[in-house]
Amino acid sequence: MGYQEKNNPIVDKSFYFGCEIVLFCRILREKKEFEIAHQLIKCGTSIGANVRESQRGVSIKDFKNKLGIALKEADETAYWLDIIEETIIEIPSQLKFKCEELIKMLVTIIKNS
Repeated sequence: MGYQEKNNPIVDKSFYFGCEIVLFCRILREKKEFEIAHQLIKCGTSIGANVRESQRGVSIKDFKNKLGIALKEADETAYWLDIIEETIIEIPSQLKFKCEELIKMLVTIIKNS
């Protein structure tokens, strides 16, 4: 069946970003960078998982809390991408851009909720 787009920019973008992280981690594993690939895949896919969970929040506080966790995971993802770029390989510029875009979107949504 596959993913059904939600017509919700943060939900859709975080899902597709997670998919890109999974694919990028394959490259890291090919380079035998198993530990860092594990770290990156955990935080990079957790963004979308928490965004998706926020959509079922039982209150505004719960909604903001889940998005706050997604924001922390996005920031951690940006950190690991920086580490990888400094020590292993160049990061595709679109991957870094999309991570920063998610961070900005999450900050805006949290502030305006």
